[in-house]
Amino acid sequence: MNETLTPPPAADTPASPEATAEIPDEPQVVADGETLETPPLPPPPPCFPPRPQSQRDVINRLRRIEGQVRGLIDMVQRGRGCEDVAQQMAAARRAMDKAFYRMMAGTVIEAVSDSELEINTFQEVERSTRILEKYA
Repeated sequence: MNETLTPPPAADTPASPEATAEIPDEPQVVADGETLETPPLPPPPPCFPPRPQSQRDVINRLRRIEGQVRGLIDMVQRGRGCEDVAQQMAAARRAMDKAFYRMMAGTVIEAVSDSELEINTFQEVERSTRILEKYA
């Protein structure tokens, strides 16, 4: 039994149509030989839950940061020393971090306090954890 091995196509050789077929955006489920599309995921909940105090707190923090950034612009335009500007930049960065963590804490608190099912609570906390891992 002689098998002939064919070499892989050269880099400049176009691939077969099967190899270049687009991968679907959503995974497919195969049941009894039929291909079914998976239902789309529900949209993520709003960034701020309906707790006005949490939202007000973050907005106030962002407004203070906005004032800090305006002050930084003024410092640079007036030719203030590098260390002075760097110190104020670091303070603005820390303030942004605190606003971010306050926003995320409000989201987690909302998920834990309003969820009727344990699985929903777990999903919301997991979603918040992914946001923290990605942006913190």
